[in-house]
Amino acid sequence: MSKTVSIVLPCYNEAEVIGLTFSRLVPALEEMCERENFRFQVVFVNDGSKDSTLSQLHALALSTLLKRGVVDIISLSRNFGHQLALTAGLRFAKGDAIISIDADLQDPPEVIHPMVKLWLEGADVVYAVRKDRPGETPFKLWTASFFYRTLSRLTDIDIPRNTGDFRLISRRVLDIFNTMPERHRFIRGLIPWIGFKQVPFYYDRNERAAGETKYPFRRMLKLAVDAFTSFSQVPLKMAYYIGSIFALLSFLFAGWVVISHFLLHNTVPGWSSLMVAVLVLGSLNLLVLGIHGEYIGRIYDQSKGRPIYLVDFESSRIHELPEFK
Repeated sequence: MSKTVSIVLPCYNEAEVIGLTFSRLVPALEEMCERENFRFQVVFVNDGSKDSTLSQLHALALSTLLKRGVVDIISLSRNFGHQLALTAGLRFAKGDAIISIDADLQDPPEVIHPMVKLWLEGADVVYAVRKDRPGETPFKLWTASFFYRTLSRLTDIDIPRNTGDFRLISRRVLDIFNTMPERHRFIRGLIPWIGFKQVPFYYDRNERAAGETKYPFRRMLKLAVDAFTSFSQVPLKMAYYIGSIFALLSFLFAGWVVISHFLLHNTVPGWSSLMVAVLVLGSLNLLVLGIHGEYIGRIYDQSKGRPIYLVDFESSRIHELPEFK
């Protein structure tokens, strides 16, 4: 029986580019599957789009004749965010190899075939490494570099730099991934954590074909917080060490006050020093409580056990592939 390759694309307000993405992705998959004697499944995940993304997907799926594949459309009940939309699509993927890719054409569909060849050679994970990132601001490039350097130092997981969510994973990696219960997901860390044979694939990234980025600074910051709190206990340890240092300084200062009072007899009550001590220690307490609160909040979210996403409906356009039913 021939192998199946699944492609998962989260979509949020991609009406300006989704038609072009479809017109490039499907021919690339048809050509690859013809050469390798494969079948393919494309899973579009509509993440609560407010534009015509969903209606365009339905029209494209119904009007396109596929020789070797199937197009599945999953629509979430609201916008859950990129990482959870991608999680939903991965759980619906049926392939032997599964590729996650964004719908904005920054990651060219034409490089899927070389990634599949690496999988056929024995790789369980093929992560795409960006050689060039045109169209991105110097600020975004610097913050991304700073983020990955810092994360690599604070965690025991080797998370590749200059990578995103464009990767191929094998079925056994996906089966393990689907058992992970995390709510605040950083998939770029979860996949390396699983292990197995992981190899890089270097490619030139394109500028976004149309529309606006779905990762403004606010969402990038949230993703960074999810990454640090999901894979590192260093912030908690830092709170302990900082608290210990300030406690030691407080004892030393108290000792100096006692010596000044009983031996030097030069103590003068000072409002300024008192206020500085109160402000410093109060700020430190708030910092430590904030770090603890971040972790406790995640424990609280996890303990509620709510589903991490909800599907409004799913549909499938199948051509000559009854085994997908």
